[in-house]
Amino acid sequence: MSDDADAIRNWWRTSIIDMEPGKIAFRGHPIEDLIGNVSFPQMIWLMTAGRLALPEEAALLEAALVAGVDHGPQAPSIAAARMTATCGVGLNNAMANGVNMLGDVHGGAGEQCAELYYDINARIEFGEAFDDAVQSGLDAWRAQNGKIVSGFGHRFHKPIDPRAPRLMTIVRDAAKAGTVKGRYADIGEAVQANLSTRKPLAMNIDGATAVIFCELGFPAPLSRGLFCLSRSVGILSHAWEQMQQGGRNKGPMPPAYLPKYDKV
Repeated sequence: MSDDADAIRNWWRTSIIDMEPGKIAFRGHPIEDLIGNVSFPQMIWLMTAGRLALPEEAALLEAALVAGVDHGPQAPSIAAARMTATCGVGLNNAMANGVNMLGDVHGGAGEQCAELYYDINARIEFGEAFDDAVQSGLDAWRAQNGKIVSGFGHRFHKPIDPRAPRLMTIVRDAAKAGTVKGRYADIGEAVQANLSTRKPLAMNIDGATAVIFCELGFPAPLSRGLFCLSRSVGILSHAWEQMQQGGRNKGPMPPAYLPKYDKV
């Protein structure tokens, strides 16, 4: 093979897929062996982590994915998808607009919370006492990010985000079964206790899913991508529902209401 041909083939190097005419294999597994034999969460794990997950691991990942699928039309990502669906474009366009709304403020809390958990765990492994590591980790977080700690508190769900306790129960059961160690469940609950010393502050879905992603060993940035996969289900559903309902050029508020004009 010529040097030019090698340069072309090396342009996009991948260990994810081996594909040629008549052959498709993901991470060394022929597609015909995967179809009908692995679940979608197992496939996500294989593609992102490079190995087939155990069924128990995949079940834990699936719980996190199920919990995050939707939060209603008041969520910016869902609202954007529904508005897009009334503008005469395709379903894929509506989904893309919704996913593109998922950033640091709306959709990034799980990644940020995972970073906090990983930082606290690193402090523990470096020799800090558990409670001291929680406190110093929170102090470092606030110094860099401000007083709001991602993964805790919710503007709608007070005093409890109904998704978080269920997810934590599943994590604790998985730890008892030996699927995960439970270290990050301990850290998450310790952070919540620390933040609740003056006023109760509940763990929200981002705090709970971050526990799961950390327990399963997913890097913090990947946890945002996993959330995007989850929320894509809700975005798809709302965009499709809006297409069935009809409507043209629906904006963020009914046409009878106009934005307040501030005189200069």
